[in-house]
Amino acid sequence: MKDIGTATIRFVIGCAVTAVFCLLLVRNPLPLEITEAKLYDFRLHARGIVAAPDTVVIAAIDEESLARLGRWPWSREIMARLVDKLARADAAVIAFDVILPESEKNDLLLSRAIDNAGNVILPIAFDLEGEGAPLSDPILEQSALVSVEDAGLYRSFAPIMSRGVPTLPVGPLRESAMSLAHITMLPDHFDGTLRWEALLIGHQGLLYPSLGLRSAAFFKGIPPEQLKVRATRSIALGKSVIPTDRWGRMPINYYGPGGTLRHISVADILDDKAGVKELGNRIVFVGATAIGLLDLRVTPFTAVMPGVEKQATVAASILDNRLLSRATPLQDLCFLLSTGVLLALALSRLRLVWGAIAALAGMVCIGAGAVVLFNHLGLWVNLACPLGNAICMFMSVTAWNYAFEERHARRIRAMFSSYVTTTIVNELIKNPELARLGGEKREITVLFSDIRGFTGFSEQHEPEEVVALLNEYLGAMTDVILKCGGTLDKFIGDAVMVFWNAPILSEDHAERAVRCALEMQARLAQLHDKWDREGKPKLCCGIGINTGEVIVGNIGADGKKMDYTVIGDHVNLASRVESLTRSFGADILVTEMTVAKLRSAVDAGTLHGMEINGLRRVIVKGKQQAVTLYRVTASAAPVIITECAELEPLRLTEK
Repeated sequence: MKDIGTATIRFVIGCAVTAVFCLLLVRNPLPLEITEAKLYDFRLHARGIVAAPDTVVIAAIDEESLARLGRWPWSREIMARLVDKLARADAAVIAFDVILPESEKNDLLLSRAIDNAGNVILPIAFDLEGEGAPLSDPILEQSALVSVEDAGLYRSFAPIMSRGVPTLPVGPLRESAMSLAHITMLPDHFDGTLRWEALLIGHQGLLYPSLGLRSAAFFKGIPPEQLKVRATRSIALGKSVIPTDRWGRMPINYYGPGGTLRHISVADILDDKAGVKELGNRIVFVGATAIGLLDLRVTPFTAVMPGVEKQATVAASILDNRLLSRATPLQDLCFLLSTGVLLALALSRLRLVWGAIAALAGMVCIGAGAVVLFNHLGLWVNLACPLGNAICMFMSVTAWNYAFEERHARRIRAMFSSYVTTTIVNELIKNPELARLGGEKREITVLFSDIRGFTGFSEQHEPEEVVALLNEYLGAMTDVILKCGGTLDKFIGDAVMVFWNAPILSEDHAERAVRCALEMQARLAQLHDKWDREGKPKLCCGIGINTGEVIVGNIGADGKKMDYTVIGDHVNLASRVESLTRSFGADILVTEMTVAKLRSAVDAGTLHGMEINGLRRVIVKGKQQAVTLYRVTASAAPVIITECAELEPLRLTEK
């Protein structure tokens, strides 16, 4: 039940963290917005460079063209020649990413070339920041989209609007153009990277398409009236549908860094080095790629992509049907909830190491799932919140685990401190291997004490009185044992079992045990005085001590019930010696093995406060070898070990 409760709390913590991230997903604070944008870049890099379609090429105003044709801006005569060359090469659409806003003497020459080509789209640059007087231009208005479904939805989510005066090509040029389209860029405000294409921009109540969208529509043979806007949802090009966000934006599905789409130098086109084979039946974007012309943009792939290549990328992705769509809030929420609940379920049942592995595996799966959706379905799901949720969930569950384990450790410390000293508890905490199932051979000194006549005493007194007196006695004895550094193994009814030299090593374990026995008898004498004053009966005890090699360690059923204890023949002998205290009328009996450990201290004169007298060699029940027993009593005189007479060993049959 305890494990089930712990798992439930962990699961609730995981669900609570997921709920917080659901709220963050809805609010989309700036740090998460930035993180998600970077994860979008990561998905593009993870996908890698994709071969661009041959239907879109760039007539590049590059360094070579500037070197051969002179500095920019070129004369209208050069631009007219370029339009003528492209028209003769059967370019399907000629899309200019170069605005020619100022008049020149050869405007009519270029105007006639544009008119003769019949397929030229010229750019508009909208001012999204400024304010200006309304501009009435019939030609501009003719380039606006006329088919808008559910326009009322724009009341809640207005498209990107321009209130400033747009920059237009000079009058004769726009009059001869097939259409106008905007080239306004919308880099992200926090890092200046171009991730979105504004397919639509509103101006004076009308919607204007981007250059890439308009070019792709003309290339597909879709007349302007069939370019339908479905407000806040998508744009239809005939049977093709381009998903958009609420503001008419589309994520740009870049093919790669600058130069991924095919570039043909304007100088080569004018010199007839590129003709129908390279340009025929294609959309040709005319724009600057030379670094000195400063039309370079930051994209997820590179910081130096020419702006015209971004325009061409949009058209190419529309024609290639390689479109990305931002997941709806509901889709993002479902992705976050499903991954969050599964991870919470896993973390609720796993320990720290496996939980960390599960969290890491979960993050890998979340990332891999998002990449698969991105690459194969063109779906951009929010990845920042699920990954952040996984990290925070693991940290929260781990923090709770540590807090829980700390509380548990405090309870264990309090519990075991009743049986061993704080030093021993700390040693066990620092050395967990001592708590493993199994044990080791080690020389220890073991002490057994037992109350004499306790059975008869229990029969003659009320149970409450027996328990109260026994608890007082055992409490006093425990204090003495812990003071002497003993490990209190167990209470066996009224008997006590203690040992030294485990788990903490101590060279003087035999001396500690003997001194503990003397102090136990002294403390019992104090209790006798107290009980006399209170009119209570007295309890007397016998103590037996033996030293030898035993098995010490955790013994029991792993994960169920274990005891840190000692087992072996020398433990049994100590128990037998304790029972002989009645026969010899001694309060404390020790074996020759314990006395042997004391001799060096006696010879060095460091042992004091006791008298050690040999009693008799005995053969206890269940043993074949005789052992010498010694009586230990308190004494102020220097310690002398008195040996017993050399008599035939006394064979004992009682326990």
